[in-house]
Amino acid sequence: MEAQDADHTDLLAQAQSILQKHAQPAGLSAAVASSHPLPYHLLQAGLADIPHSSPVHSEHVFGIGSITKVFLAVVVFQLVEEGKLAYSDCLDEYLAPEVLRDIDIAQGVTIEQLLGHTAGIDSWEDDPVWIRHGRGRDVRPDHIWAKTQPLDYIRRPGQSAPPRGDWYYSNTNYTLLGLIVETVTQGPAEAEIRRRILTPLQLQHTYLEGFEERAQQGTLPQRYHLATDTFRSIAGVCPAFAEISSDLIEARGYNLSVSWLAGGMISSPSDLCTFALALRDGKLLRPASMRVMQQWRQAGDNRECGHGLFRMQLASSPGRWIGHSGGVLGFSAGLWWHEEKDCVICVLGNVGTMHSGNGGPARGVKGVISESDFPSIALKLVGIEESQGS
Repeated sequence: MEAQDADHTDLLAQAQSILQKHAQPAGLSAAVASSHPLPYHLLQAGLADIPHSSPVHSEHVFGIGSITKVFLAVVVFQLVEEGKLAYSDCLDEYLAPEVLRDIDIAQGVTIEQLLGHTAGIDSWEDDPVWIRHGRGRDVRPDHIWAKTQPLDYIRRPGQSAPPRGDWYYSNTNYTLLGLIVETVTQGPAEAEIRRRILTPLQLQHTYLEGFEERAQQGTLPQRYHLATDTFRSIAGVCPAFAEISSDLIEARGYNLSVSWLAGGMISSPSDLCTFALALRDGKLLRPASMRVMQQWRQAGDNRECGHGLFRMQLASSPGRWIGHSGGVLGFSAGLWWHEEKDCVICVLGNVGTMHSGNGGPARGVKGVISESDFPSIALKLVGIEESQGS
């Protein structure tokens, strides 16, 4: 037992060292969890506020970007289970013509295609004008976006989506799914997420920024974003944002309302691990729904996409991991569980990388998850705990 305890301590030290290495130029917060009753391992490194040298701590919450989509997908699957939706239903059965006005090939798109990113509809996130208005030089930091407002940027002939049926990641799909949920339930989609997921699981640090301010708990760190030459060319820098260094800006005052249910949620590593375990273990969806959610198809190098989830292989650990990543202005995020072993990892950071290009070594959340031994260390940690508890 003493040898196992020593190994356990050493593994935690290794995990902390990896976080410290990748917590540049700002901060990271991470959790390792399993169904074992021991408390989650919570780790932090780096800075929540660079000019004031304030460290990230356990009460900090972060934007989780597209991990928000998993919460919405669960609600959609629950509505299917309740007979209020069907995978083959078309979005124009639920949304008014004015909502879909001038959006190319929106007619006839099904719930299943929206969930699995095969709808063939442009993503508003890929629109050059939206990038400047939503994340770049023309941002109005304190503006709360209306839920349908991002759709105005794709009321035109298609420019980026392939033909319907081919895979193409589109935030528009989940904006439309959120609006469908509101039609079916006759209420705010964020209220359905709260009623069906957040409240039952006691996720007290999770909320939709800009739409649930009354619910917010935890402390938000400052938001930073890589302002590379690529970002400056594609998006430009909002004059209201301070330039911390030649390639880093501080997005003070910005909010995630522009992303709504495609990526506007705030949460903590422990809340997200609790959510992942509940989803994985069948506490939120029936087995038939989980099978549909995990109907995989190729989605780029080393990734497969289901209906609300992704699956990938990591160089540092055996087997495959299921979950979702996220990126918005000011934040990066990753939530993954091992397909075969009882292990969940979550890493959140207060530096965004969207529109910044892929050059150079990975750092921050991506570096920890994809290019370090953190996942394999997490597997060893929960393996030791499992053997101690048996």
